[in-house]
Amino acid sequence: MPTAKNVVCLWFDKEAETAARFYAETFPDSAVHAVHLAPGDYPSGQAGDVLTVEFTVASIPCLGLNGGPIFTHSEAFSFQIATDDQEETDRYWNAIVGNGGQESACGWCKDRWGISWQITPRVLTEALAAGGDEARRAFAAMMEMGKIDVEAIEKARRG
Repeated sequence: MPTAKNVVCLWFDKEAETAARFYAETFPDSAVHAVHLAPGDYPSGQAGDVLTVEFTVASIPCLGLNGGPIFTHSEAFSFQIATDDQEETDRYWNAIVGNGGQESACGWCKDRWGISWQITPRVLTEALAAGGDEARRAFAAMMEMGKIDVEAIEKARRG
């Protein structure tokens, strides 16, 4: 992986490699590039354990760090994945939630490692950007949803 100027560092307890491989299998333009082992013992592991993993998620360069249980994820950080239709929305949502994740509201879900994801159909983003009554109707419809229902958003847009 070429060294990027800015890389998202995601702290994991012990499963950075497992998470990175799941993301690479789930999202296009994603891959695991390198796995680095700890050269010595550290507070949450031993020499030879996986310490860091270089990977990309939907073209975003990331570094997974197995730093132990001290820090956990929150919804203050999330990946937002734009989808083109209900099939794509369902595929990503079901992959995350069906692999030990959790459903949330308004297109948000959390994977089994605690990383938050927004699975956001473009029709919703476009409706909100349109402003006015169209945006208000789409927003009101979204507020009632877990996973986004593309058909319901399109219907709300039309009034």
